Amino acid sequence: MIIIFDWDGTLCDSVEQIVATMQEAAIELSLEPPAQGDIRNIVGLGLPQAMSKLFPGLDDASATALTLAYSRIYSAPERPPTALFAGAMETLLELRERGLELAVATGKSRRGLDRVLGSLGLAEFFEVTRCADETQSKPHPQMLLEIMASRGKASGEVLMVGDTEYDLEMANHARVRSVGVSFGVHSRERLARHQPLAIIDDLAELLDLAALG
Repeated sequence: MIIIFDWDGTLCDSVEQIVATMQEAAIELSLEPPAQGDIRNIVGLGLPQAMSKLFPGLDDASATALTLAYSRIYSAPERPPTALFAGAMETLLELRERGLELAVATGKSRRGLDRVLGSLGLAEFFEVTRCADETQSKPHPQMLLEIMASRGKASGEVLMVGDTEYDLEMANHARVRSVGVSFGVHSRERLARHQPLAIIDDLAELLDLAALG
């Protein structure tokens, strides 16, 4: 069995940094910075899809400049490093100890994910990862389908764990089971619409799910 995790807001406590970076990038380009709630709502999407939702009607040149500014600001050396949620590493290690495979499906870019995995010492930790700039963005199921194909897994051998509707909708499109986490960006009510197996308040609760038995 393989457990596929979203990254931002599920494993990594990075949402507030994403919000601050997006607002700073908008100000740098003399654009009206989006509200915090609007930015939180797009966490999980690929960057082009997120920009389109936050800045509708923005011309291609401005969208490219905004994307570059966001990426530069987010990865600046002076920015505080992002960290995993408390207990996340212990949960991941226990899942591996039980013989489960682990993967990541994220709206981050490949460069962004590799950078944060490297900074956390996790570059070789996951069996496979997929990013929004190398396949279809969520909620399209392509990320999951590619992970499943690469590991030879059928739909019944997969569990997707995420904090947004985009994660759970992607799982439904791929016909795999899902678990929502309540401590990310989308509410329990929004997650529940997609009929996950469970909505958990702490990643350690994954260890008690019958689906992992």
